[in-house]
Amino acid sequence: MVDVLPLVEARLRTALGEPDARAAVTFLGTDRIEVLRFHEDDIVRYATLGMSAQPMSDPTAVLADPVKGPRAELVLSVRAGLADTDKALRPLAVLAASPQVEGVIVAPGASLDVGEPLWPGAPFSSVLVAEPGGLVEDLALDEPLDPVRFLPLLPMTANEAAWKRVHGAQALQERWLTHGTDLRDPSRRSVPLD
Repeated sequence: MVDVLPLVEARLRTALGEPDARAAVTFLGTDRIEVLRFHEDDIVRYATLGMSAQPMSDPTAVLADPVKGPRAELVLSVRAGLADTDKALRPLAVLAASPQVEGVIVAPGASLDVGEPLWPGAPFSSVLVAEPGGLVEDLALDEPLDPVRFLPLLPMTANEAAWKRVHGAQALQERWLTHGTDLRDPSRRSVPLD
């Protein structure tokens, strides 16, 4: 069995540079999840490390396949210095542990909710999982292992999350694009939804 986490961390360092901080969280019955912080100009990025150690498995499967299945890590990008976004480390670890804890497969288009603000005063408690490949390229692993995908997280207000449930992820992303929404603004307001 190959240990994928050193390979994942190497890919993150290649794409984002050296992390300037890291924190680890362990939840009862789960593997350790780390969150690495990277700074690039006025953007701070948080990337999980540990979610991809095991493949995500179909929650309806009787037995989880220890080898085959999608693997992913999460990446959140926000503007630095506008909010205490370092407090997002625990919520990000909670989201990264959700495949192990809740048996869910995290994939583009999905909504994930932590049930509390992502950081103090944040207007967001949920995120939209976006398409991978832009910021950090997928990490190919030896067969039969699936590649590790680095999934960007886009914070959603409660109204946006409710609207997305009705109209879909693509429609919400198009609305953000149409209105020129700065999705990295940690204190942005909800996009107009009428």
